Parts: sequence; structure tokens; C-alpha cells
Amino acid sequence: MLRRLRLFIPTLLGVTFFVFLLCQLVPGGPVDQMRMRLQGMGGGEVNTGRVQRTASRGDITEAHLKQLRAHYDLDRPFFERYGRYLWKLARLDLGDSHRLSEKVIKVIAARFPVSIYYGLVTTILMYAICIPLGIVKAIRHRTIIDNGTSILIFVGYAVPNFALGSVLLTFLSVKYDVFPLGGIRSENFADLGALAKAGDIVWHSVLPLICYMVGSLAFTTMLMKNSLIENMSADYVRTALANGITWRRAVFVHALRNSLIPIATGIGGLTGILLTGSVLVERVFNIQGIGLLFLEMVQNRDYPVVMGLTLIGALLLLAGNLISDVAVAAVDPRVRFE
Repeated sequence: MLRRLRLFIPTLLGVTFFVFLLCQLVPGGPVDQMRMRLQGMGGGEVNTGRVQRTASRGDITEAHLKQLRAHYDLDRPFFERYGRYLWKLARLDLGDSHRLSEKVIKVIAARFPVSIYYGLVTTILMYAICIPLGIVKAIRHRTIIDNGTSILIFVGYAVPNFALGSVLLTFLSVKYDVFPLGGIRSENFADLGALAKAGDIVWHSVLPLICYMVGSLAFTTMLMKNSLIENMSADYVRTALANGITWRRAVFVHALRNSLIPIATGIGGLTGILLTGSVLVERVFNIQGIGLLFLEMVQNRDYPVVMGLTLIGALLLLAGNLISDVAVAAVDPRVRFE
């Protein structure tokens, strides 16, 4: 475990270097963004925190541009800027947002609870549905139950989640007014009691959760089904049945445990859901999560926030890989960290 943890630092350093490099190469950086804002707002004073200047429409002097470059540390050499960025990271400082004029950590923290909520609930519901459904499909292979559920999950897999979200909103929110149009809570949320608040959040979450899960149900369910079918026909199961073990015990104790290994392998990858979720689903349902924040900051060239989100995403991915290893070792007694 310690050997695996040692890979975290060099991997994160590599991620920070390449993301920092890309942010410097992509056109339309903070100076260009500020320049367009200055050109579009006529005369007057513009305050970016440490520097204050006056500009008129279409009149951006070289002195103003020099001040802007100095404000964003763009007048320094690349490796000096990267070193300053790493020094801030060592002090757990992700920098300041160019667009929002706030600490990056505060901007991300404001959106993170929403993404964690949807990520955790999606993961729990997906496994709670996919594992039992996969078991039923394997036991009832090629019956009407297996064929009928296969049609449903593959239709759901084929439909884009944002398109499904638009259809659900049109019929269940606009036409029939069953569910709210979007967001995560109602306008009168503060006036509700504790139980009513929980119910309000759940009611707002029904349609987004359907869209989050619809694409993953098919893959995980079929993975569970095919893995169980393969193990049910393995020699060790036939040997167990020949030695007098009941069919139920052979399937649900011996075959099922080995069938969970592929599921356990992919469990760590789901940590990415805690961060990214689905940008399009968040946009359709107006969910202020991390995915939508990342899209907005990329569009606005707010590089400190983009780099902060990328760094956290890389950290979650590395932690997810470690969780996958631990889960596989817990399910498969043949696996040892040696």
C-alpha cells in the first residue's frame, strides 16, 4: 500500500505540469478576457484587485496590457510561474479565480457538496439495482424476464442522458407538473421543517438520478450477468454440485463471490462521478455541481479554477485505483499486495 501511495506525488506533479503548460498555450487567457471586458464597457475605472486603472472604449494602451500581464504573473518565465504555482500548492493554496475574484478552494467547496450527493446516491442505487438484476438475468437466462429487461436497459443505454432529461422535463415537469423543473431545492426551502427539507431534496433528485444512472445500468448489469454465467459453468461449481452441495449454495456462495471480482475492479473508477458527474445533465436540470462549474470556467478561461478541478480529479482517480485494488483483494483471496 505504501509503495502505491508513493506514486501519488510524481503522478500529481506530472498532471499539474501538463495542465499548467496547456493553460499557457490555449488562446484567450485572462489578459485577453480582461481586454475584451475593458473594450466592451466604455470609460471608467476597472479594479482587478491589486491594480486599478482607467480605460476608454477601444483604447487599451500598452501600459494597461503590461499591468494586466504583471497582475496575472504572465510577465515571468514559464518555469518561474510553475514554481510559484507549486509553492502555493505546497501551502494548500489553489490560487484565486480570475472570473469570480475569490479563492479557488472556496469556489470549488461551494459546488462540491452537490456533486458528492449525486455521486454517492448514484453509485449506491446503481449497485443496488445492477447486482441483483444481473443475478436474476443469469439465473433466468433466455427467459422472458432476461429478454425483457435486456430490451429496457439497452434502450436506456442508447438514449443520451441529456436527451432523456429534456423529455422527462417536458412531460413530467412542464406538461403534468409532477416533478420540479430543476435545481436541487425549492425556493421556500428555508421555511420547511427537517423532514420536509429531506423530502424536497429527494423530490428534486428523482429525474436527475434517472439520467445519471441510465447509461451505467446496461454495462454493470451485463457485466454481472455474464460473469455469473461463466462461473456457474466452471469446473469448480460442477465439482461442488457433484460433492453434494446444493445448487443454491454453489451459485450464491461460490460462483457469486468470484463473479463480483470484475465489479470490484471498476468500483474505484466511480470516484470520478463524485467530481465530474454529467455536465449536460447538470445543465438540463440547472444543477450547480462541479461538472457545470468546470465547463463554465473553461469557457471563461479561468485557469486557476480549471487547474484546481483537474488536480482534485486526478487525486480522486488515484484514490479510486487504490480503492479498486483493496476491493479486489477483499473479494478475491488469491490477490495479495506482495
